[in-house]
Amino acid sequence: MLDLDLNLIPYLVAMDDARNVSLAAQALEVSQPRVSSALARMREYFGDPLFVRTAHGMEPTPRALALIPAARAALAHVQQAMLDTQQFDPATTNRTFSIALSDVGEIVFLPRLLQVLAERAPAANVRSLSLPPAELEDGLAAGEVDLAMGYFPDLSGNNFFQQRLFSHRFVCLMRSNHPLAKAPLTLDAFLRYGHAVVRAEGRSQEILEQYLRSQRIQRRAVLETSHFMSLPMILSRTDLIATVPHAIGFAYASEHASIMMAPPPLPLPRIDLKQHWHRKFHHDPRTTWLRGIVAELFNDERDEWPR
Repeated sequence: MLDLDLNLIPYLVAMDDARNVSLAAQALEVSQPRVSSALARMREYFGDPLFVRTAHGMEPTPRALALIPAARAALAHVQQAMLDTQQFDPATTNRTFSIALSDVGEIVFLPRLLQVLAERAPAANVRSLSLPPAELEDGLAAGEVDLAMGYFPDLSGNNFFQQRLFSHRFVCLMRSNHPLAKAPLTLDAFLRYGHAVVRAEGRSQEILEQYLRSQRIQRRAVLETSHFMSLPMILSRTDLIATVPHAIGFAYASEHASIMMAPPPLPLPRIDLKQHWHRKFHHDPRTTWLRGIVAELFNDERDEWPR
């Protein structure tokens, strides 16, 4: 196979269609000698005349008849692959877009993104993934992950592009009838009460912990958990306080009457949320389209989360 010139495949198919060298040359928009030369090279490689002159034109030999279906399939595959690469129609695509998101990221991004995809790419699907940093880098490089959306500080090398979307902040959560519910939350009260601390896979909580360490502020972690989902049930039945990204806080305070938000008593840092992609796919039409949708939906001007 190393000696076979794959550029000869269209000539084999054209000869089968036309059964005539001149007509094959017209179909390929090349000269007749060029088709004759290609046919000679194929004959030499396969050790077979492939097409022989008869009263009905150039008829394929049994060897050619065995080769032609594979040649047609290979040519069709290459043509379709090149067409798919050059063209992308969101209205007809049935592609599954794989997006790396934390559980907070799912709350922030997925509802609006799915809503717009249903309108503009109704047959497309979304797969939300949560991967360790090394696996996420490999997944983006291999094209198994199209985008990483949220806070991913590890995706900062030369192989990755990033675009800032908007910033979120931290808020405190407690039960609505908490002893501190009727007054502004003070630093003294913040430190006096116990806390539910989430150690999730997402990296945004690291910003909070690093800030507290830098300020030498140590709160009592009565509970450490890996999940945000259990917080409403836990907070509604205890006097614990949780400091969480604003999206989580707003979602829980909106959906659970027993939970309320409070501004933290510290100037906590904000979280820059970004979309990240591998440089290999910077010009890929499908991921370019998806990135455009994300940038359109999520930016400072269209940030829908109440301030």
